[in-house]
Amino acid sequence: MSEEQITHTPKHVLVGLGEPIFQVLPAGILANMAMQGSESALLWNLVYPLARPTVALHDLIAIRPLWGTALSADDFRDQLVPYFWGYGTQGGRLEGLDTVLEAVDGAGPRTEVDLFLRGANHLVVVEAKNFAVPGRCSRFASGRCPEIHRDESEDVWTGCRYWEVDGARFDSAVDFGERPVPGVEAPACDQHYQLGRTLLVGAALAAKLGLSLHMWLVTPMRSWPTLERGWLDFAGRVHEESVWRRLRVLPWKGIRALSRG
Repeated sequence: MSEEQITHTPKHVLVGLGEPIFQVLPAGILANMAMQGSESALLWNLVYPLARPTVALHDLIAIRPLWGTALSADDFRDQLVPYFWGYGTQGGRLEGLDTVLEAVDGAGPRTEVDLFLRGANHLVVVEAKNFAVPGRCSRFASGRCPEIHRDESEDVWTGCRYWEVDGARFDSAVDFGERPVPGVEAPACDQHYQLGRTLLVGAALAAKLGLSLHMWLVTPMRSWPTLERGWLDFAGRVHEESVWRRLRVLPWKGIRALSRG
C-alpha cells in the first residue's frame, strides 16, 4: 500500500487495512473513509468482520427490517461473498460488473454500488447511508437535464440514455411515469436517480450471472423517518413483484449486532 493511500485511511477504518483491496479502491472512496461519519468506513468496519470469507444470507434476512415484506430466513440458504464497491477483499473485480456498467452508464460516470453480496443463487446490491439520502440527478439540479433543459431549436437532440438507450432505460425496471419534457418541474427520475441506477445495474448483473436479485438500503434507525417517504415511493414503482418482495431497508444496528454475535 502506498503512503498516499494510507493517508486516506485514518482511524475511521478500524479493521482490515492490510487487505489488498486498499491498493485498488478509487481515491474518492479512500478519501470518504477519512471523513467523520463516513458511510464508506461504516460499511467496511461492520461488514468486513462479518463476511470473512462469507456471510449467510439467511442470517441477514433474519434481521428485523425497517421496511420489507415477511420472508422466511430458511428459504434463503446461501453463502455470500462481499464485494465492496465492486472489489473483493483480495482486490479482484466482481465478475461481469464492468460489462454491465458499460451497458448501463455508457461513457458517463459509472454507477457506484456500495456493496455486492454474491452467492451461488442470490445477488444482493446494497446502498449504504449514514447521514446522507439517496442521490438525485446532478444534471437536473444544475439545469442541464437533456430531457427538460434542452434547446428545442437544435436540429439534433440527444436525450438522456436512461430514457432512450436499450439496456439502460429506467422503464425496464421501474415506472417513473411519462418521459420528462421541457417544463416538468419534479420528475421521478430526478428524485430516485441513484436508487434507479442501482436497480438497473443489479438487475442486469443478476440476469447476466443467473442469480436472484435483492436490493437493500441500510440506514441508521434515526434516519429512517427522513428516508421513508422517498423509499416507499421508489419501491412502489418497481415493476417485478418478485424483485419488490426482495427489497429491504435494514438498520445498521441489526448489522452491528450480527457482526458482534
